[in-house]
This record gives sequence, structure tokens and C-alpha cells, in this order.
Amino acid sequence: MSILYTILLYLIQPFVWIRLLWRSRKAPDYRKRWLERYGFCKNKVKSGGILAHAVSVGETLAAIPLIKALQNQYPQLPITVTTMTPTGSKQVKSLLKDSVGHVYLPYDLPCAIHRFLKTVQPKLVIIMETELWPNLISQCHNKKIPLIIANARLSERSAKRYHKLGKAISKLFAKISTVAAQNKQDGDRFISLGLPADHLVVTGSIKFDIELTAKQQQNLAQLKQQWQLHRPVLIAASTHSGEDEIILSAFQQLLKNHGNLLLILVPRHPERFKTVEKLIADNGLNYITRSSKQNPTDQTQVILGDTMGELLELYGMANIAFVGGSLIEHGGHNPLEPALHHIPIISGKHFFNFKVIGEQLIDANGMLVCNSDIDSLYLTINSLLNDKNRCQQIGENAYQVLKSNQGALHRLLTVIHHYLEE
Repeated sequence: MSILYTILLYLIQPFVWIRLLWRSRKAPDYRKRWLERYGFCKNKVKSGGILAHAVSVGETLAAIPLIKALQNQYPQLPITVTTMTPTGSKQVKSLLKDSVGHVYLPYDLPCAIHRFLKTVQPKLVIIMETELWPNLISQCHNKKIPLIIANARLSERSAKRYHKLGKAISKLFAKISTVAAQNKQDGDRFISLGLPADHLVVTGSIKFDIELTAKQQQNLAQLKQQWQLHRPVLIAASTHSGEDEIILSAFQQLLKNHGNLLLILVPRHPERFKTVEKLIADNGLNYITRSSKQNPTDQTQVILGDTMGELLELYGMANIAFVGGSLIEHGGHNPLEPALHHIPIISGKHFFNFKVIGEQLIDANGMLVCNSDIDSLYLTINSLLNDKNRCQQIGENAYQVLKSNQGALHRLLTVIHHYLEE
């Protein structure tokens, strides 16, 4: 598989360039820093430290507490954080500033990976969640660089796909130093694919160890003072194409009984900001954009969250949260972010990327699930708006699930310490 996989990677490079150019029509940053994607990063990183990879926004946010803990425990070691997307890159720069080196992880071409590892010379590689790059894993193994898959998750659907690769995937998984899995189910799937049992540690999900930084607390307090909201607020966050239409239609119905309801609508990807703004306007709704820095008035019906790095603060402005990527078969996004603010969570039925966390929240009556249609979403939200006590109780239940499952970060740091102290 390794040779065929590598040949195919080389062959598709022209199509990769075309795709980058295509995406750059809406997100110009895809046109920049191409050399980094082929391992050219001299003078951008410091060698001999820790390499942490987080593919995009969600993984980057999950990695922030880990990276800050590593900076505290190992101040002598430089940390390089890699991402694959411009949005992930912006999160790193926004939240970590110049305290880490940052470049794109190169494509999984042997020459690019070799060039990259030769420059960075990491003592340890940490990959967040599900990024499994065969040539990166193999070269780390050959160079005796320990590689940890941290906060690892593997859905049943992904495991079935990997199983089709047979012995090739077993050989690859045997090269991973440690998988720090979010739960036993995920861990068992890794073992079934060839990971040696003694290479598995179940740490829990570090996403439970989320907390507001001092800066985020300050930003939230400032927002509350500026906006002066004395009415119910619904946030629909991390939404994807096909969801915004449903949300806006349900919101129009809600306004008939709750005329002062405010919607904060936050698309997942910045290249969709303009598209969603047009949808809001086409619905005849009075709206402002967050990027305009305008404060809402009593006439404002929708705030479009068209900025990056503010989602946690925006959740803190709401009474009810809908978490996107779940009305369509995307798999959902992190429901623990609204739980941090003691607010009830609503999800569509497609939350398989957060299956265990979602089930914990549902079992504790901290998350409600609706079908992928306007009426179901409307009825679910309306039931909470009509019962303030129930709304508050579900939010408190969600928060208790978050608090009772914390501690994964400490367990993961123990695993990492084993490699850095060798």
C-alpha cells in the first residue's frame, strides 16, 4: 500500500494545486505559503522541541490547553504547531501569538516529510485526534521519533474503511508509539486495526478540560456590557451549507411567539460568511455583522458571527445553543463549548464525530436531539423558550457532564512526560 499510496500522492499534486486555487476564490489565504506544504520552513521554526499537529479549527482549540501546559512544564523546549487550513492557522496565531512556531504540515510526500523533519528535528510528535499520515508515521518510526495520537478518536465508520486495507494498515498502526484514546470504544477500534495493546492508553477527552482564558473572560464581560441584552438569545454555531436555511426558517416561526428573540448565527467556515449574510438578508431579517463592531439594538433580529476566535465568548451571550454540522451528515461539532456556559444544547441526529460525548450529554438530559427539518428544530427550541426552569436545568446538567469528566489533560501529560524524560 505504501508505494502505491505514495505514487498516487505524487500523481495528484497538479489537482491539489487546482483545488487550492479553487478554494482561494473565497478564501485567498489558500493561495499563500505553498512552500510550507512541501516542507520548506527554515527560519520559521526552532528545532529540537515538540511538534504538535492540529488539522483545523476544532482540533486547534482542543490542543490549546495541552500546548499551554507543555509550555509551562517544558519551557526549555520550543514548540512547533502545524495545521492544514488557513482557519486553523489563524486560530494558532490568535491564541498562541509568537509563543510557538507555526507552519503548515507538509503534504504526506516522502521528500516533503523528510525535509520537514530534518528542519524541525522534533523530540516528540503529537497528532491531535484522527490525522493518520502513513509517510509521516513511517518516517518518525524509522528516525526513532516517538509519535503520539492524542485525544484520539476513531468512528465505527472510519474503522470499517481502514479494515478494507488489511495488513497494510496493521503495519502502519504498529509504528505508532502511543494512542491516547478518548474512550474504550475508540481504543478497541485502534487495537482491532493492528495497534499493539500496550501502545494504547485511554485518557478520556481533553475537550472536557476546556476553560475560558483570562482574555476570553475579559472579552465576554466587555461584550455583555456593550450589547446590554435583556431578551432571549439563541446561538446556532458552526453551521454548514444546508443547515442555515433550516435554522433561519425555524427562527422565522419562533419570532411569531417570541418576537424579541435574537439569533446569533455563526457559520463554520469563513468563506461562507458572505453567502450566509445574503441568506439572512433574503429572509428579510434585520441583522448586523459581528465584524462591523456594531452593537445590537432592540430591532436587531440576527447577529452574523463573521469573525474568528470568538465562538466561546459568543456562546456565553446565549441562553440556548444549537451545534451545527449535525443536521447534515457531517458528524457535528464540539457540544462541550456551550456546556461550559451552563446553557442547554440542541443537536441534529448526525453527531457521530462526538458520539460518546453526545450520548453522555443526552443520558444526563443536557442535550436535546432534533430531526433535520424545520418543524423539529422549531418545536425543540420553542419548548425551551416556553419553560425557563427546564431550560436552565438542562444547561446545568450539561455543565455537570463537563465538570465530572475533566482530568484527561493530566493523564495525557503523564503519557507525554514518559517520552520527554527518556
